[in-house]
Amino acid sequence: MSLAAEAFVSQIAAAEPWPENAALYQPLKDDQILLSDHASSLAVQAYLRMCNLPVQVACRANAEYMSPSGKVPFIHIGNQVVSELGPIVQFIKAKGHSLSDGLGEVQKAEMKAYMELVNNMLLTAELYIQWCDENTAKEITRPRFSSPYTWPLNHVLAYQKQWEVRRKMKAIGWAGKTLDQVYEDVSQCCQALSQRLGTQPYFFNKHFSCSKFIVDAYGVTTPVGRSSQKVNS
Repeated sequence: MSLAAEAFVSQIAAAEPWPENAALYQPLKDDQILLSDHASSLAVQAYLRMCNLPVQVACRANAEYMSPSGKVPFIHIGNQVVSELGPIVQFIKAKGHSLSDGLGEVQKAEMKAYMELVNNMLLTAELYIQWCDENTAKEITRPRFSSPYTWPLNHVLAYQKQWEVRRKMKAIGWAGKTLDQVYEDVSQCCQALSQRLGTQPYFFNKHFSCSKFIVDAYGVTTPVGRSSQKVNS
């Protein structure tokens, strides 16, 4: 999000209190939602709960196509619609709710770096496993993603999504990776997070920060196979 966009969002968000009928939209929970989207939704829900902000979870088959960015989850607050974890956290902060106010500038910068690590590594790994491993895509991902739709739309949308994800993987240099290489990348990411956490209950002193929500959400949902390594929580 650009600085101008952040300033605009902050100005709009601060003007109105948090409503009781705020809604978070995600794909259908039982039959459709994928691991990566489920992790993001859990992180947003946990963050809102810790900020004592009420939200109703609304499951919609076309949630991804309702989102302004084409990604889920997204929240509907009054006449505002904000999608994805980062912009949602900024929107909430603009309303005066934050879990990082007790952190120093260095800690905030470090927290942002770990959030980027989790997003760039674990989210990318989930997308790779879901859409680039053909066995997983064939047996799980495409059937779940397209489950609400009838033929031939179900096939068209599933293969369109797979093509989009694979194009992204090619752009970031992941297209040529094997599953073992992806598992190793995830393992190294978990090791870095585990070392940072150490024996502490939280990543930063006694503060339950945004990075903790992201790590916990992906720790619950990420299938890292043989390289599975828990991050202490």
